Amino acid sequence: MRRRGRVLASADRALAAAGQASQRGQRRWRHSLRLRLVTLFVVLAVALMAVFVGGMKSALSSTGWREVARPLLVDYMDRVVVELGSPPDVARAQALVDRLPIALHIEGPKVNWDSHPGRSDRRGWFSDRWRERGAPDDPWFVRPTADGHRITFGWSPRMWQHQPSNADWITAVLALGLILLAYALVHKLLKPLDDIRKGADRFGRGDFAQAIPLRRRDELGDLAHRINTMAHDLEGMLDAKRALLLALSHELRSPLTRARLNAELLPDTPEGAAERAALLRDLNEMRDLISDLLESERLASPHAALQREPVDLTALVREVVAEQAEGPQVQLDLPEALPVRPLDRTRVRLLVRNLLDNALRYSAGAPQPPRISLRTEGKGVLLEVRDFGPGVDEAQLEHLTEPFYRTDSARQRATGGVGLGMYLCRLVAEAHGGRLEVRNAQPGLAISALLI
Repeated sequence: MRRRGRVLASADRALAAAGQASQRGQRRWRHSLRLRLVTLFVVLAVALMAVFVGGMKSALSSTGWREVARPLLVDYMDRVVVELGSPPDVARAQALVDRLPIALHIEGPKVNWDSHPGRSDRRGWFSDRWRERGAPDDPWFVRPTADGHRITFGWSPRMWQHQPSNADWITAVLALGLILLAYALVHKLLKPLDDIRKGADRFGRGDFAQAIPLRRRDELGDLAHRINTMAHDLEGMLDAKRALLLALSHELRSPLTRARLNAELLPDTPEGAAERAALLRDLNEMRDLISDLLESERLASPHAALQREPVDLTALVREVVAEQAEGPQVQLDLPEALPVRPLDRTRVRLLVRNLLDNALRYSAGAPQPPRISLRTEGKGVLLEVRDFGPGVDEAQLEHLTEPFYRTDSARQRATGGVGLGMYLCRLVAEAHGGRLEVRNAQPGLAISALLI
């Protein structure tokens, strides 16, 4: 029974593998324009050949052709019978067989002779075949003589001796060669599509340095030229957008800096101390808001460029925690031998700081302080920051990483910003090829960022 079970399991695995291979082949056929074009050419060629052969066969086997050929064959056979004499001369018959690709069978009262004795197959002597078809006295093949002899005509076996024995294999090889030639021609014809695909991938990444090569002057060449023009226009638009961001950053930060400086110079009187502190707090909040907006705009663009450099993530996390006033209370679960990874130090520092600020802000009154852990996962590293606060409703989890989203009870404006912190964290993780996940840890909220 065990052996039977193993056999059945092996058969199931084989069937599953065959099914997967079939599905991969179908997906490849649907995805490949070359394969579909070659298949279309082959189907059309086979259909045209079938129509041609069927038409010729129908035309040759029609009554009209038979009526045209019948008197010619009858006259030819009558002349052969006359040439053989009465009674038929075996020597003349043999000379006729040696000269022409025909076979003769003579039977009668005086002469009984067969040019190919023992050869009654369909390629040589086939009078038996015609008798089986119910036409023993067909004047095309059987001619009676005046002296009572019967002469039966057929094709000589030597007509087929020079036919190649491997004709089927040669035909198959030639057909396969023609199919491969058609595929090569289609591949060459559609080569610009590969260039266009690679160029579109480069333009999508923001790499406009290399244009799509123009190999031909047909429709595909015109398409490549138009995409190059579009990429050039997009590059100009992106450059203008970057210039606008820089100008906006300078124009907004400069008056904020002056306003903050003027607020610092206000008289330090008991009456104005509270107003000055409130004004400075608002100005700092506006400064942080502008910085977050500009940074989110840069990271949200698919053309954001990371300044990657070797970063010791363990040391970076320790630095960010040490900068916080409540840093000594944070629990750290950090491996000492974590490999150095190419990351954008500034953006990763922003990620860690925002996650830590979020955890500290909502850990007031929690049974234990926040915890930060690091571990490798696949080709990347997973950073997790968990607080032990009240958490959030399950329905709100998927919205926490949206811009300007704030929950409606514990997480109000008084305890947080404008809702860009988590959004920035998600953008930083995605810019590094990873992801940001938020889940209720019961108690508290756990936020994990995968960096690759």
